Amino acid sequence: MQKKFAMAALLAASCGAQAADADLAAIRSQIDEMKKSYEQRIAALEQKLAQAEAKSAPAAVAAAPSSLAAGAVASPSSAGAANGFNPEVSLILQGQYKNMKNIPERSIGGFVPAGTEGLNNRGFSTDETELVLAANIDPYWRGQAIVAMIDGSAEIEEAWAQSLAIGNGIGLKLGRFRSGIGYLNEQHPHARDFADAPLMYQAMFGDSYTQDGVQLKWLAPTPLFLELGAEFGRGANYPGTDRNKNGTGGAALFAHVGGDVGISNDWRAGISWLKTAAQERESGFMDINGLAAKGAFSGDSTTWLADFVWKWAPNGNPKYQNFKFQSEYFVRQEKGNLNCSSEDAASTCASVQESNYRTRQSGWYAQGVYQFAPEWRAGLRYEQLDSGSRDFGANAANLQVDGYRPKKTSAMVDYSWSEFSRVRLQVAQDKSMPGLTDNQLTVQYIMSLGAHGAHKF
Repeated sequence: MQKKFAMAALLAASCGAQAADADLAAIRSQIDEMKKSYEQRIAALEQKLAQAEAKSAPAAVAAAPSSLAAGAVASPSSAGAANGFNPEVSLILQGQYKNMKNIPERSIGGFVPAGTEGLNNRGFSTDETELVLAANIDPYWRGQAIVAMIDGSAEIEEAWAQSLAIGNGIGLKLGRFRSGIGYLNEQHPHARDFADAPLMYQAMFGDSYTQDGVQLKWLAPTPLFLELGAEFGRGANYPGTDRNKNGTGGAALFAHVGGDVGISNDWRAGISWLKTAAQERESGFMDINGLAAKGAFSGDSTTWLADFVWKWAPNGNPKYQNFKFQSEYFVRQEKGNLNCSSEDAASTCASVQESNYRTRQSGWYAQGVYQFAPEWRAGLRYEQLDSGSRDFGANAANLQVDGYRPKKTSAMVDYSWSEFSRVRLQVAQDKSMPGLTDNQLTVQYIMSLGAHGAHKF
């Protein structure tokens, strides 16, 4: 009886083992089928990739025979580099609504007009639209071009090539670029904290100073940030003029130093020098009888600038809360000759009057901007200029040369949905013209489409 029971147990165990072996075999079979299926799919995808690469190659290959015929050596990566060109493209859209007094001959009292286009645009208007193209040219150079468009016209605002691999902290830039002088000068209008440029920049350059030439920078290998720079170029922009000559018409030197104070504070200070020359630089004046006259200046213009910036963010994280203070000061000296002329026979300048001309003028601004929430910022700016000493020589008897100290106070608040979209409300009390107080209101939008590089410190 016990033997029969033992035999039955052995038979049951044998059947169970056979059933388990069958299940394992089935599982192994399913795994093998899945492997084969995925291998087939991978092979098919690899084949499609090879076909796509083959289709994109002929354009590069077609250009190869001509270069090889000339004795050139084909680079294995040349075809890939040509097909891989993919520039960063961005478009900056700006527009505004402005409520202010109608002053057709708007200018800055006591200062030669550096450019008044668009300063009297009231109501709705589009601001400057910028098209930006940028890319690495090769491992050694990077290029960028900015086309500024407004009211049906377009101009090359910047077009430069910048070195990437000189080493030892040396950087070289060639072409048309915003000068490295001062602090605000290198910033494009859409990167500024207020809807308009400070009076200081309007008086010095019309808005900002752009150079056609070469820029050399050196970043010192020190724990403290130290940057030295020099520029040489055409010098055609105000306060200089285009003189169509060999050599340079403008030069600049600048130095910037900065560092950290703890983990929550950063600072930067700088000093800059700009030298340009003008030939028959025209500007409008009033003669002693209140009649329009034209002045033509020929001589040298020298500008000194000092700038300071302080930034605070709790624990170094500016995303939710931060504060920035910035201030700049300038002194400009001009020396040369001034021709006074007028088309009005009753003017004291009816016949051309020439005399010596010397000026020493200055100005400054200070502003603070506080981000009190991730999307919200508020700021306040105060600015003042001094027309200083102006020696018109013999023409002092022909022209009105009264001194003046233009002033302006601005307050703004802006909201940013993201780093690419912003709307701003700004109010200002403008006393930049003698005897006039212009209370202004501006609503501005700034939208950025596409790839866009980070703004500077």
